[in-house]
Amino acid sequence: MKDVSITLPGRVRPRRLRRTPALRDLVAETRVTAAELIMPHFVLPTDNAEIPVSSMPGIHLHGIENLLRQIESDRKLGIRAVLLFGHPEEGTKSPDGAAAAAANGAVQRAVERLKREHGDELIVMTDVCLCAYTSHGHCGIVKDGYVDNDASLKPLVDAALSHARAGADVVAPSDMMDGRVGAIRDALDAHGFEHVALLSYAVKYASAYYGPFREAADSAPEHGDRKTYQMDCRNVREALRESELDTDEGADMLMVKPALAYLDVIRSVREISDLPLAAYNVSGEYSAVKAAAANGWLDEPAIVRENLIAIRRAGADQIITYHARDALSGGWL
Repeated sequence: MKDVSITLPGRVRPRRLRRTPALRDLVAETRVTAAELIMPHFVLPTDNAEIPVSSMPGIHLHGIENLLRQIESDRKLGIRAVLLFGHPEEGTKSPDGAAAAAANGAVQRAVERLKREHGDELIVMTDVCLCAYTSHGHCGIVKDGYVDNDASLKPLVDAALSHARAGADVVAPSDMMDGRVGAIRDALDAHGFEHVALLSYAVKYASAYYGPFREAADSAPEHGDRKTYQMDCRNVREALRESELDTDEGADMLMVKPALAYLDVIRSVREISDLPLAAYNVSGEYSAVKAAAANGWLDEPAIVRENLIAIRRAGADQIITYHARDALSGGWL
């Protein structure tokens, strides 16, 4: 049988620009840098503590002083934005979650210290929700077994105001109550905090990927689930409606949560909004990578790089991720 050689036309060869690492970097369409990463932290109402989260290797619950040291170290890696989640004082959880607005709460104290020490060099964002502070673990006020939307707005507003008074740059309501963005925006403006930005968890799904976070935040619901207020994973058009509503109510930034299982949603929101769009690479997504890497099933640096690039490629401007420190310190990006 006669050999037949095939000669490709020489003019068009996409592989030319893949030949070396330098060429690939030169023409890369999507990049992830420290400037786009937001590092989440769990804050305890004590000065000194460092408690590992068993389901999230590398992540700890921090006392205030430990948090300050960790963030100082992270700043050297280029991390300039943090998102804080708080724990209440022992014995202060209540049906109305009033401890979320305590002036001397863990988040409020941490914000005040961070802004005093870092000023505008560090962007301090705060999660605004009630779930870690309510005795029942839901994100709002429960009446007759159901989370009452309108009754939940005032305690959420109170929490946001307490964060603003402490010096937060950005407040981020994650509760998914209808109308809470407008209520918080109006209250911030009325109290002289018109400069405080509002990052809305506009698109937050009732996801199974939150399991490790609920250990870290001690925020699992005592009864039922959160499907009456967090979104159904089958819906995309609803995500667009939520994004448009929050934009109309005064959100400065939008968020999609989780990220990896909802890349199509990130893209869909990006296409209808010109607001900055964040995506939350959540605890379950983080822990799954860590577990697989620990068993030698995945190359952790390569997988993290690929995941973060995928989130950016889908349209996210910022990524909230527990991988931020490892990715930057290890040069994975």
